[in-house]
Amino acid sequence: MSHSSPNSSIRCRVNSCQFHMENKDLCSLSAIQVEPCGCACTGKAQDESCCASYKCKGC
Repeated sequence: MSHSSPNSSIRCRVNSCQFHMENKDLCSLSAIQVEPCGCACTGKAQDESCCASYKCKGC
C-alpha cells in the first residue's frame, strides 16, 4: 500500500501521524477506520471517536 498520494476525501490535521500529508491537511490512506474512544459518553465528537488507522510518525 502506497502512502505518497494525498486522499482529498480524508481531511486530517494530525501532524504526528505517518499518513498525514504535511502542508495539505490530508491523509495518504485510501480509507480509514473510525472507532469509539473508550466510554467517554460526553456527546462531543473529539471524545467519542478516533482514527484507528493512526500510526505515530516518530515511533
